[in-house]
Amino acid sequence: MELSLNHLKRSMEREGYVSEDDLAVTVFLALTLKKPLLVEGAPGVGKTEIAKVLGRVFRTEVIRLQCYEGLDENKALYEWNYQRQLLKIQILKDQCSQKDIEKDLFDEEYLLERPLLKAIRSSKRVVLLIDEVDKVDEPFEAFLFELLSDFQVSIPELGTLTAREIPIVVLTSNGDRELSDGLKRRCVYLYIDYPDIEKEAKILQMKVPEAGERLNREIAAAVGYIRANLDLRKQPSIAESLDWARALVALHADALTADNMARTVNLLLKNRDDRMQVLDGRVLQDILRHASGAGAEEGGRPACRCRNHGH
Repeated sequence: MELSLNHLKRSMEREGYVSEDDLAVTVFLALTLKKPLLVEGAPGVGKTEIAKVLGRVFRTEVIRLQCYEGLDENKALYEWNYQRQLLKIQILKDQCSQKDIEKDLFDEEYLLERPLLKAIRSSKRVVLLIDEVDKVDEPFEAFLFELLSDFQVSIPELGTLTAREIPIVVLTSNGDRELSDGLKRRCVYLYIDYPDIEKEAKILQMKVPEAGERLNREIAAAVGYIRANLDLRKQPSIAESLDWARALVALHADALTADNMARTVNLLLKNRDDRMQVLDGRVLQDILRHASGAGAEEGGRPACRCRNHGH
């Protein structure tokens, strides 16, 4: 597909990703230059979703490598199908020489593709998502250099395999550790922060339109206030904001109240101490007052804050 900045931005929004200009420009440049995109930010700000939405925009498969401590090349790149190899040895042991057997065993038909090799060998352009790359150790990070620089991988038994179609590569990092300069140098860098109220309200309205603009704006304002003013163990993510909105819709709420916040805040906050901090009387009133003001801006009049026992 022909790519332009405006078309990319519109396509991303059409697929459900609210993209401000800075983000769209960075993604566009990574695609145009055919360089990996390294997206850094706190958990839950929408890093992984960029890869998913690009898969939808380009109508292609998203191949995901979920990183974790101890991940090695075999799990990320390839393994040999040892069971089939052993079976082949049993069949050929009386028919062929040892040398011929060994040569036959390391054929591509016995190769088990893992995410990195699958992306390289794909006959069409795919999206390769290397998720939470900051969780792997430095040797594995260095192993990625060849892939990210030349879009090729080396397999001792088969030689160097070069990408048939250069994949769209998205790496994400939560910033748990500093990534090497070598990795960063090979990528286009993008940092995503938590959205402001306007952007989060737009995301909520796009994903949960049944909540209505007023309630979605109140939710965005409440979540923004919580992130900015409370010292929580874990800040609420955008995904948790969406879950909270859906929970309020399920309870037929049309505005935030002390009652429905107490009943649904466990969808937003997944820690007991965080939940108790938000539901503290004075803090809760500050959150509701802030949310009410934002909702009034949208709706033109203050929302009712009466206690609601009917849900």
